[in-house]
Amino acid sequence: MKTFINTALILLSVMTIAGCTGDGSGKIWSSGTYAVYGDRVEQGGYKAVAAGDTLITSDYQSPANEFFNPEISFKFSINGRDNEAPSGMDHRVTLIRPDSGVQVVRCLFGAKDIPAAAVKGKNGTLPANTPVVFEVDMRSVKEAFDRQGYYTDFSGNRLYESDFKGVWIAGGTTPMSWDFENLPGRSDLQLTDPDNDGIYSCQLVFNAYDPARHTTAVREMTQDLSDYPSLESPFMLVNALYRMSLEDMLLDIRPDTTFRAGKQWDGVWTRDISYSIILSLAAIEPGISRNSLMRKVKNGLIIQDTGSGGSWPVSTDRVVWALAAWEVYKSTGDRQWLEEAYKIISASIDNDLKVAFNPTTGLFYGESSFLDWRKQTYPLWMEPIDIYRSHNLGTNALFCETLTLLDEMGEILDTDNDYGSRAAALKEAINSQMWHDARGYYGQYMYGHYDYSLSPRSESLGEALCILFNIASDGQKERMFTSVPVMEYGIPCIYPQIPGIPPYHNNASWPFVQGYWSWAAARNSNSAAVEHGIAAICRQAALFLTNKENMVAGNGDFNGTEINSDNQLWSVAANLAVIYRMIFGLDYQSGKLLFHPCIPKNFKGVYALKGLRYRDAMLDITITGFGDGITSFTIDGKPCDDPAIPASLAGEHTVSIMMNGRCEKGSVNMAGETFSPATPVAVIDGEMLLWRKADGAERYNISCNGTIISTTTDTIYDMNRVRGEYQVMAVGSDGTESFLSRPLRYGFGEDDIIIEAEQYVRASGKKVSGFSGRGFVEIDRESPAFEFVVSAPDDGDYVIEFRYSNGYGPVNTDNKCAQRSLFCNDAYCGTAIFPQRGGDEWSDWGMSNPLTVHLKKGQNRLELRLEEYNNNMNVNINGFLLDNVRVSRKIIK
Repeated sequence: MKTFINTALILLSVMTIAGCTGDGSGKIWSSGTYAVYGDRVEQGGYKAVAAGDTLITSDYQSPANEFFNPEISFKFSINGRDNEAPSGMDHRVTLIRPDSGVQVVRCLFGAKDIPAAAVKGKNGTLPANTPVVFEVDMRSVKEAFDRQGYYTDFSGNRLYESDFKGVWIAGGTTPMSWDFENLPGRSDLQLTDPDNDGIYSCQLVFNAYDPARHTTAVREMTQDLSDYPSLESPFMLVNALYRMSLEDMLLDIRPDTTFRAGKQWDGVWTRDISYSIILSLAAIEPGISRNSLMRKVKNGLIIQDTGSGGSWPVSTDRVVWALAAWEVYKSTGDRQWLEEAYKIISASIDNDLKVAFNPTTGLFYGESSFLDWRKQTYPLWMEPIDIYRSHNLGTNALFCETLTLLDEMGEILDTDNDYGSRAAALKEAINSQMWHDARGYYGQYMYGHYDYSLSPRSESLGEALCILFNIASDGQKERMFTSVPVMEYGIPCIYPQIPGIPPYHNNASWPFVQGYWSWAAARNSNSAAVEHGIAAICRQAALFLTNKENMVAGNGDFNGTEINSDNQLWSVAANLAVIYRMIFGLDYQSGKLLFHPCIPKNFKGVYALKGLRYRDAMLDITITGFGDGITSFTIDGKPCDDPAIPASLAGEHTVSIMMNGRCEKGSVNMAGETFSPATPVAVIDGEMLLWRKADGAERYNISCNGTIISTTTDTIYDMNRVRGEYQVMAVGSDGTESFLSRPLRYGFGEDDIIIEAEQYVRASGKKVSGFSGRGFVEIDRESPAFEFVVSAPDDGDYVIEFRYSNGYGPVNTDNKCAQRSLFCNDAYCGTAIFPQRGGDEWSDWGMSNPLTVHLKKGQNRLELRLEEYNNNMNVNINGFLLDNVRVSRKIIK
């Protein structure tokens, strides 16, 4: 375990907050490294200054070039896989800038290099724009291809010559990346062999520096914003950032009147638009919100964006669309939209209930919502099928709220359904299985193969959603604000961080996640968390002069994450939510607009939001003072007992709100930058479970069938002939835990029943290698079904798995995840999922998800069928190659 807490972070425990001066330019919030004033942000020697409501200047310079470590580690990759050497067995070298020529780094594929001594740049940093040539000798791989048609990597996996796509370099130093799956899309990291001698090479430039990005910049807001609510606040900085965010939103409107995800992301993405619409955009752009949502509907179903393993149902967070559609209805009262949305949402979730719901746990399957870059938040061993089978906190929170709102929609539309009872059951399942009482918050996700374990990491978006959706009880909410780790520059996506993975979701803060956490804090009157959240959102927007996609968690810099974008839509929405959701506390409900403002003392003053449209009303709202409650609420000068605007109100009206002048500060668990120990890599040798020492580990927990059974300081464990699935977890000296290692089956083989697919269907003539038996069969839309017989030795529960390949797309994107419904003796048993395993890599075989089936003694007829609810996001292509079926006795725990 590694913890980095600099002096600035230590000072957070005594952070100073000073009252504002009469001119609105005084200090509002400060930590050890930055301060937010009424008219500026200061960080180190840099300043961002609001010279008026329409002008901000910033002289911020990214520190990324100042301290560039020349010591680098890297690996080479075939086909974008981590297949050169085991974890930790990296090539290492010290980069230099020769007086003449270019440094050439020569490596042998699969061999560990000894670091070479070299002269470093000034102050131990590498000079800017240093070119380096990398060469790797791949002749051993080519010789294996020529000799036997395949190369066997360090873990025993065979890579067939027919599947060879190329060689790439991976690493943690920019421009390299440890994201193996996305390497095939990085032509700059691909090595080539133009003379076909088996030596591959490429040239990279390290510590890239562009002087144009390091000068004082000006952001002047010039666009006509008269169609949107205007803001007058006591603070020039707040006014200017509000206008800047409205302009950023306009930049994100495409010519077809839909929202793009950001400057670098021109597409319309389901989760990006939906989270943005929920936060704030439904209130001010309901028409474009509707257009954007309908762009993400196909055949009457919500579209799951391209993603891990070929999208849905590996990824299932498309239901966030439902929450956005509901928000549009609550803002507009458009019944026709409600009817249309209800049909789309109910049809989509009915499919999810068939394909992505686990009746045993009562939870939904699927990838983390928005955290969809596998290695950024999952252990390296987890393949798309493992991610499908996991239960993520944020995704299940979305399902719970979707079921809840479907129940409310049904009441409005006078339509009977059972969604309300399903929501209640799901809420209970989340609380009984995902709440980590020792940590004081919910675990990130439940994961494993046959059995589940709860990851103790916090997942900030999921935590916020559980608070906002009232999945958490009042007592749980209080503990969460005390326990969920928050960092100086903003709440990190997960905590602690994963070692060896560069910042993006891991070791990063996203303004929109901060927006949801701050909104949750405001709804629960936690003014300390609201103060910090507003300061974090304002800091990044002012210094960077745009709403960036993300920042490095430890230093708050935009430079250093894997990808970043200006005017990122959901970051824009978070900045606007500072005004709409926190200061004014807008709470749209089906029959009224409620107000739940939370204004920290240091943000006190008079705020005016003029020209806010709510259904048929146009509102000018003034709010005065500070506090966590309302003492007076008037409409057109008339006092109201309920601080709400009725849905029936029409015409122009003035609303005046007086705050109560009381703020119970609440809690913020300010934490330093902490990394967990590395995940162990375990193997089975006879009756022994073995693993290498993991970086940062003091001891190890041994898990069998999802339960910790032993703790040891050794790197060996005797399984004592106990049948089960074994994993190892590294634990640091402070109790910080790694991910569990890959599950390893022990003691199963002798009881397994293997059924070769070609026994029941004529073998395919497709040229593919690596199959068992005499061949394999093709399952596609023309031949969608597969029927086979299992002869069970006894009555009981068995686990059915299918060995398959799916080369219709890469492991990390596209939309061709195949699926079939499994029936046993004509009874539905669940859905078998066959994610993509690599573009045109048909010799890459893997296992489907395990399905528990009750078999009677003797002959049992089983069938894979393509049902209507098994249509994937591509629809047209829904196929795979089937090698064999594995039948195992289910372990009784």
